[in-house]
Amino acid sequence: MKYDFKKIEPKWQAAWEKNRAFEAVDFSEKPKWYGLVEFPYPSGVGMHVGHIKAYSSIEVISRKRRMQGYNVLFPMGFDSFGLPAENYAVKTNTHPHIITEKNIEHFTDQLKKVGFSFDWDREFATSRKDYYKWTQWIFIQLFKKGLVFRAKTLVNYCPHCKVVLSNEDSQGGKCDICHSDVVQLPKDVWYLRITQYADKLLDGLNDVEYPESIKQQQVSWIGKSTGAFVNFGLDGTDEKLEVYTTRCDTLFGVTFMVVAPEHPVLDKYKDRIANWDEVEAYRAECAKKTEFERTQLVKDKTGVKLDGLCGINPITGKKVPLFIADYVMMGYGTGAIMAVPAHDQRDWDFAKKFGAEIIPVIEGGDVEKEAYAGDGTMINSDFLNGYTNKKDSIARMLEEIEKRGIGHKGIQYKMKDWAFNRQRYWGEPIPLVHCPKCGTVAIPESELPLELPDVKNFEPGTDGQSPLAKIDSFVNCKCPQCGGDAKRETDTMPQWAGSSWYFLRFCDPHNDKAFADRRKLDYWMPVDQYNGGMEHVTRHLLYSRFWHHFLYDIGEVGCAEPYAKRTYQGMILGKDGEKMSKSKGNVVDPLDVVEEYGADTLRTYVMFMGDYTSSAPWSDDTVKGCKRFLDRVGALTDIATAEKEDAKIESALHKTIKKVTEDIEAMKFNTAIASMMALINEFGRAGAITKNDLITFIKLLSPFAPHITEEIWEELGMNPDGKTFCTLSSWPEYDEAKTKDSTIEIGVQVNGKVRGTVTLAVDCTREEAFAAGKADENVQKFMEGKTVVKEIYVPGKILNFVVK
Repeated sequence: MKYDFKKIEPKWQAAWEKNRAFEAVDFSEKPKWYGLVEFPYPSGVGMHVGHIKAYSSIEVISRKRRMQGYNVLFPMGFDSFGLPAENYAVKTNTHPHIITEKNIEHFTDQLKKVGFSFDWDREFATSRKDYYKWTQWIFIQLFKKGLVFRAKTLVNYCPHCKVVLSNEDSQGGKCDICHSDVVQLPKDVWYLRITQYADKLLDGLNDVEYPESIKQQQVSWIGKSTGAFVNFGLDGTDEKLEVYTTRCDTLFGVTFMVVAPEHPVLDKYKDRIANWDEVEAYRAECAKKTEFERTQLVKDKTGVKLDGLCGINPITGKKVPLFIADYVMMGYGTGAIMAVPAHDQRDWDFAKKFGAEIIPVIEGGDVEKEAYAGDGTMINSDFLNGYTNKKDSIARMLEEIEKRGIGHKGIQYKMKDWAFNRQRYWGEPIPLVHCPKCGTVAIPESELPLELPDVKNFEPGTDGQSPLAKIDSFVNCKCPQCGGDAKRETDTMPQWAGSSWYFLRFCDPHNDKAFADRRKLDYWMPVDQYNGGMEHVTRHLLYSRFWHHFLYDIGEVGCAEPYAKRTYQGMILGKDGEKMSKSKGNVVDPLDVVEEYGADTLRTYVMFMGDYTSSAPWSDDTVKGCKRFLDRVGALTDIATAEKEDAKIESALHKTIKKVTEDIEAMKFNTAIASMMALINEFGRAGAITKNDLITFIKLLSPFAPHITEEIWEELGMNPDGKTFCTLSSWPEYDEAKTKDSTIEIGVQVNGKVRGTVTLAVDCTREEAFAAGKADENVQKFMEGKTVVKEIYVPGKILNFVVK
């Protein structure tokens, strides 16, 4: 059979769609399997080869699961709110909805042309009102439970996108969307109290199958630490400056304190600060810096010593200088720190620059040269002197500070509450109303969805206000509680909102009475395997786990963790080995590959190009090699003429069934394909195979290259009604006994040099092995006229004659 992919692939894609081959059935008697991929943002550019690789793992496993008799849910949708569509709308004066729906149509067409086995009946987009109605509903439940609050803070503002960004969306001091530098602005911000779920998010990691690297990234992002909150005095006042420390045993080594430039204590006591002008000037400089710039470890230390205000070490009673410095942030910890320069390098650098005292309290190192961060005996520490165990010295100090009433044991998290609003148009309206009498109240759930008003001007305000703030008909409303005049919230939700629960909607995507029917949630959840990029294993994974834990706590879902297993893929690099980008001109369009070589070739290549979790450069030569492999597959019908099973082929086939079966589960897709390539070579050497051999082979290949295998299946007469698909046939089973070789080929050595080869039974005796070796004609030449002084046989490895 000729592999004419331009005819074969559209034919089978249409047949699968017509016959709803990949439809998931609620409450089937079959065991369920829910495979999920990170749904894409539908950009105008369309799909890139990275999408193909990201989706192909769950695609291959889903197809295998169907063949193994599972009821498979493998859905696709679109994460369609967000800045790119809105920026394009501003640029072209086209409504974001029109742009988004057009992009979704393009994306869907691309995905179908690659032959992905998604259940398209469950497709949705987060920007459609029948979906975001339920995003708003979940938000209201969070609000009712006190997990939504508003606070004034310095925010990361992108002047280019004209939007406030969370810390997570502006890592490295750059906007995630446009990569411009962000600046700091004071603003009222809506937050979700994700920190209240920190322990649940940590504990839940014990109940899921995630790679250790992903678990560690989650643990690091949450950043739980056990320490002490200690109250330092402020000289001449009744004020207390609370600090958090994980090493309260070093309190005797505190020689100065640092507070954030924004700390309210500064304004409260500014009349006592003689160098207030210097403080204000420094504050103005700090306001120009991003959080990333302020918290970098490696940078020049800057700060101002307060003249007229100093702290008091509560354990020694001594006065300590008080500084302001940009590396201390109000949003991190308490906004004040105690500095122990002898044992913290950043404090040491600061002390050296500003002439602060350095007092060692742990013996070891040379603190005149650098901070000593190791363990050792406590010194210069009064009642702690002589302690050698860090755990014991911390416990003793905790006992002391609690006895004196100057502090207490506590827990701190690096993760901060989730900034949950954007000042843009293209996002879910926040369903809250500001009433001068009742305060902030949620709109009635019966009024959901609170729809985005249809506007023509999407340009955000220069003051960081949402475009919705300019629409009086939207802003002005009645309070749901008292009926008085009120104002709607005009900020919208971040793009992360819609993706925090989308896996649940796939269980029941057309429900207009609930976000999903509880019985369907109980049937499908949790997701059995979720694949995505490593770039989303902190933010998206944490946010979605947080929402799911919350829904579990209020009784809306039946399992605490949404994803039983999480996996990831490596990047596809450009041919130059660099990350693909349009600016570098090294991007590969997947549909170009489909057009030239076919979807099956593309699918096979992205799975064959290397270890799935590792990055690998694109190779045109390997693409062509995969096309040649599929051409050879197409030609197998010509040799499927044998009447009788060949024992050697049967053994090779069962070995391959075992290898492919196990490798797919282990996500070793490249070696699974390699084993099928090797099997084809065995077929070629045999010259002829049986029809059943070919049927088994194409079943194994079907998850990777479903179009050509479907065509061969039909040609072999296995699809007489046009509905009996290879992709829904039974997965091959292997006989363990047939995966074991009955014979083995071994080299025969004479004085350590191989002089011939023999084929031996695996269980042959030593005598049989020696006899077979001596019978080889070539071996006989090297033994002729010589005396055998030693015979060595290590079964399966060595057969050696020592002669003289």
